[in-house]
This record gives sequence, C-alpha cells and structure tokens, in this order.
Amino acid sequence: MTTTQIRPSAATSTAAAQPDAHGHAVTVRGAARRYGSVQALQGVDLDIEPGGFLVLLGPSGSGKSTLLRGLAGVERFDAGTVQFGPRVIADSRHHLPPEKRGLAMVFQDYALWPHMTVRQNVSYALRRGSHQAAEVRRRALEAIESVGLDGKEDRYPHELSGGQQQRVALARALAGRPRLILFDEPLSNLDADLRERLRVEIATLTRSTGATAVYITHDQSEAMALADRIGLLNAGRLEQLATPEELYRHPATSFAARFTGVAGSARGIVRERRDGATVVLAADHILVAASGETGLQPGDDVEVLIRPTATTFVNDVSGPADGRTLPAVVVDVAYRGRGYEHVVETPVGRITGVFTAAARQRGAQARVAIDPAECHAFAIRHTA
Repeated sequence: MTTTQIRPSAATSTAAAQPDAHGHAVTVRGAARRYGSVQALQGVDLDIEPGGFLVLLGPSGSGKSTLLRGLAGVERFDAGTVQFGPRVIADSRHHLPPEKRGLAMVFQDYALWPHMTVRQNVSYALRRGSHQAAEVRRRALEAIESVGLDGKEDRYPHELSGGQQQRVALARALAGRPRLILFDEPLSNLDADLRERLRVEIATLTRSTGATAVYITHDQSEAMALADRIGLLNAGRLEQLATPEELYRHPATSFAARFTGVAGSARGIVRERRDGATVVLAADHILVAASGETGLQPGDDVEVLIRPTATTFVNDVSGPADGRTLPAVVVDVAYRGRGYEHVVETPVGRITGVFTAAARQRGAQARVAIDPAECHAFAIRHTA
C-alpha cells in the first residue's frame, strides 16, 4: 500500500493568513430535539473557542449527529440558540441556511460526485460562489496539493482508494476556507492503519487553517487523539465537556469513566474518606479510589471503576492487603506486539489489560498492584 502524505503548501499558509479563515466562536444554549417519542437532545450547552477542535463522543443514539446537523443548519432544533461569535444564527425565530454559515462538512461516505474529476469535485463549491475561474482553479489545485493528491486532479472517484476519496472530500472542504469544519465520522469506513494515518493528517491540516472544527465519533481513542476538548454525549445529554486528560483522569460520571475505558469494576461500601480519596471495602479487600463522585460518605454503596493504566504485576505474590494490591489468578494472556496483556481473576472481580513485557502462564498465581490515582468511585443508585 502506498502512503500519501499531506504536506504544507500555499493553500495552508494562505488560508491561515486570511482574516476570514479565523474560526467561528460557537455557542450553543439549551439545544433540544425530539423525534416522536425519542428525545435526541436534552438541553445541550456548548462553548467552542475560535480555532478549537471539539470532538463529540458517544455511542449510537447519543445525539452526536443531531447536534452536528443543527450546527450545520440542515435541521432545526426544537428549542435553544446557536451563535457564531456574537451573531445568532438559529433560535426560535431565526434559522440561517447552511450556505450562509461559513462552514463545510466532511462526511463518512465521502459524498463525491461520481461523474466529476477530483478537480471538479473540489472546485464545485467555489464555482457556486462569486470567484473568477482562474481563482477557482488556483484554490482547487492548492487544496488538492495540500492533501497530497497532486497528479490525480483528473481522476474520477472510482479510480481512487477509500483514503484518497476522503482526502478529496477534505480538500473540497478546505478550498472554500471555511470558518467552521464539521466532520461526520469521516474515518469509520477505512481500515485501522489508514484511519490512524489520515487522523493525523486531518488534525494537522485543519489546525493549520485556523478553522474551528467539530468532529463526531464513537471511538474514544480517536477522540482522545484528536481533540482539544471532548463533549461526551449520552442519551441526548452532555455528560461532560473537558480536555482529553481531564475526561480520562477525572470523569464526572460512571458513564464517562466506562465509555473512556475501564479494565474492571468492584462493588463495595465506603469505609472512609482519606485525603480526598475514597477507601472502599469490597469482598473483604480494601480498594482506594483517588477520584470519582464528590460527597460520598461512609456506608454508601459504591462501584470502583479501574482503568487499564491502574494495574501492574508485583513480584511478591503474598504481599499485604493494603488497598494497593490484590491476589490474582491469570486466566488469559494475549500478545500485543509491545508485550502481553493479561486477564486476571481477583476477589473483587475480573480485571483485563494487565500489561507486561513477558507473558505469565494461564493459571499462575499473581498479585496485582492497583494505582488509586487510576481508580474512580461512584455511588450505586438503588431504584425502588
């Protein structure tokens, strides 16, 4: 497989230098949308700084696409307001059409005209504007070069690979020098290796233009790698809006912790609060969680969520039960290139992803260290 690299060109430097290339500041207040009995959005508030890269993360049905379409103007919210800078572009009385919002979209299925060449696809939006023919040609070629497709200007979409087609879609978005670029899961149709390479290129090129970006995905590793900030959606609600580091280290809810990756969980009772951490008795063993829900009290029923990064093997199999280690039995092992990931059974439950450079045998006795800084405690809500 050949690798096409996006590289700096006149397109990127020119776009960054243009006053109208500065990104929109986006403000959303109280966005709500219902489809029949389904509440797709429930009072979502968002603030995106000019030039920021926001990733909307969540499972299918969480409201990501509905929110993106509302920003694009292709559908109207039932309630709420959208502002680009000080300008209200959508509320209960006004709805600015998509073509007047200064934005572009990059779609999951590329959305290329099959009867048009690469150059014609990229030029399409420019031709609909007031640009002269020479300007249209120049900007289209600059955008094509910036995504590494120079020399392929006269090819048709069916003559390109999936990754190349997505680059054409990106070039088309960039050619118009939009102030806001909306990405609708653009990498989901690509294989893993190509997806990772194109992710890097999308991030680099988009940031070089100064445009604000909103990108939706259900892949938490993709979100962590791309975002300045992540908006985590669940059932139409914004669970948390934070930097990737903040979301991972200090999840606001158990859903936020689970969706961004846990290796295991343990139910227990709060024994005490110590130096801001929660000490939990689970299956006669002590666990310590450095973060999680605030306001927990001794006697509360809780669940401790354990990150994959919390666990390591220790050499002393018979070490003390001090809240930082657990006895374990290795039940599975998988080679991951850099080393081995183990699944272990402990008194508090099964834990996955215990990583070491050397494999341990299935059935072997072990002891696993649990880092409190990578554990999060949340109350268990009992329903009547």
